[in-house]
Amino acid sequence: MTQGGHKPALSAGQIWNMSFGFLGIQIGFELQNGNVSRIFQTLGADVGELAILWIAAPMTGLIVQPIIGHLSDKTWIGIGGLVGRRRPYFLIGALLASLALFVMPNAPALWVAAGMLWVMDASLNITMEPFRAFVGDNLPDRQRTMGYAMQSFFIGTGAVLAGALPWVMTNWLGLSNTAPEGLIPETVHWSFYIGGAALLGAVAWTVFTTREYSPDELARFAAQRSEAGAAARRVVQRSAAQFTRGGIVWVFGGAIIAALVFLARGEARPAFLGTIEVAKDLYVLAALVAGFGVIQLIAGVLRGQGRERSGFMEVVTDLFAMPRTMRQLAVVQFFSWFAMFALWIYGTPGVTAYHFGATDTVGRAYQDGADWWSLMGSVRNGLAAAASLGFVLVAAKIDRCRLHAINLTLGAAGFGAVLLIRDPALLWIPQIGLGIAWASIVSLPYAILAGCVPPDKMGIYMGVFNIFIVVPQLLAATLLGFLVSNLFGGEAIYAMLIAAVSFVLAAVATLFVADGDRAGAPDLRTEAA
Repeated sequence: MTQGGHKPALSAGQIWNMSFGFLGIQIGFELQNGNVSRIFQTLGADVGELAILWIAAPMTGLIVQPIIGHLSDKTWIGIGGLVGRRRPYFLIGALLASLALFVMPNAPALWVAAGMLWVMDASLNITMEPFRAFVGDNLPDRQRTMGYAMQSFFIGTGAVLAGALPWVMTNWLGLSNTAPEGLIPETVHWSFYIGGAALLGAVAWTVFTTREYSPDELARFAAQRSEAGAAARRVVQRSAAQFTRGGIVWVFGGAIIAALVFLARGEARPAFLGTIEVAKDLYVLAALVAGFGVIQLIAGVLRGQGRERSGFMEVVTDLFAMPRTMRQLAVVQFFSWFAMFALWIYGTPGVTAYHFGATDTVGRAYQDGADWWSLMGSVRNGLAAAASLGFVLVAAKIDRCRLHAINLTLGAAGFGAVLLIRDPALLWIPQIGLGIAWASIVSLPYAILAGCVPPDKMGIYMGVFNIFIVVPQLLAATLLGFLVSNLFGGEAIYAMLIAAVSFVLAAVATLFVADGDRAGAPDLRTEAA
């Protein structure tokens, strides 16, 4: 694509084309986020079971994204004349995700719907992860904020379209948003069918209207950052003993959590727990902690045997050798995505019960409330799209960390307003803050990250970065049910209060992120655990 050693700037049209696929990806994600709890409840799930059923989404992201990031970093192949590094993964993931969207509303039972959520989320992650790396590959540093802001614009636009579909079909097209007990409404069926087609079409547009730099071209560009590249390779790797010690600590911690949950749920329940309910969901938390320890133990064995040449070791090594800025962003991501998962899990049951007084999923009041909240999601995402355009305009002129902190604070105010406002017609007001925060979450951290990682590891680091999106979602899936049940008597709307506090913590953490070339140097330390 270029003969020189400097990565050229792309035109607005080129950036538009390379980001357009995110329109389809977000249509898929928003249909999932806005309707899966509704499908689960229709098929018989209790509100208290929603969080653990939703664990499929973050689990698949945790596993899939680092693997796809590693594979796409190493890929340069042609599929039917399509030569590329990331684009083959775009197309494969879009095909699978579209198929899952066609199947999901036809699930005959709860366990089938839960299984399809795994398939759908894995497929969407196969497509999405390379899209994040694609911007880092193709754009020079000065255009990356614009590139990720453009992705954020399409995320907002796609979510608007997907969120509005059930409401539009009910109120404009006259389709039924009710169905006999245990069956999915007609509006949801057609929303998923249209979404699947739109997803495939949008991703195909990006695939066939863009090109990628070859490995040789990327190597020439990387040479221009030789100082940063040399720093990236001076990382002191963790020894086999450090991996082993860390693994033992984490496995032991997971075992302790599991033992406490077992005691709390058994007949010999400790008296100090009082009336606190300890759900079996917390076993998942124990498994996560212990699982991270097992990963370290395996890495310790492989390093001790000198078996370094594997994708597993590369991912684990890069995880523990993250740039300093990436470590700081990890804290921000943790609290940001914990809050967003609370919104996705408990938004529909919270609003239908708190604002519409409906808990019967067969009744019209519940379905009207679910449709209205889905429409509010469209408002939120429309505002996010507008905010993203603002980010594009000021991309090279603003302190990204301070801007992100302000945006997250506005989001916290939005969560609080959902609780304070009782009239459903006014629920558009909280969406202002939530939309601005969402636009910021899906753009600014990635723009900061892309400038601090080695170019030849863009995919794998984008995949590793997803861990700090997935882990808080997994913790939310295991802890939110516990917190809502024990602190708020099972009233789902108060998950919005938890989310508000989480956003405030994320905003504070953002103020400590170092954004700049020097901040991109990797952390040379090797922690013990």
